[in-house]
Amino acid sequence: MDVADIRLKRAYEVPAPDDGVRILVERLWPRGVKKSDAAIDHWVKDISPSPELRKWFGHRPELWGEFRQRYAAELRQNADGVADLRKLCASGRVTFVFAAKDQDRNSAVLLRDFLLGGGKT
Repeated sequence: MDVADIRLKRAYEVPAPDDGVRILVERLWPRGVKKSDAAIDHWVKDISPSPELRKWFGHRPELWGEFRQRYAAELRQNADGVADLRKLCASGRVTFVFAAKDQDRNSAVLLRDFLLGGGKT
């Protein structure tokens, strides 16, 4: 399945017509964002990092490398969730919506890389 057109956007940015299907890839709803303003088409809570992994990482840059490995392991254990997400991504352009401040080191980046890399990050 082709999943080549995956974009990333913070939940605090205004939705745009060229976002395609907007998929929230967070376990928790982004703080301060109204559901009516977010224009989310799908919310894939179960494919986001586990609560334990989120808490351990805490968006600390020094833990990024190990977070990548641990999250990839969780994704490999969630084959059904990954397959469902691949199906959504195969329909055309999608935008993974995330809440993290760091736009380069967050779970949406890893999820996109995992899908595009065939299960590798």
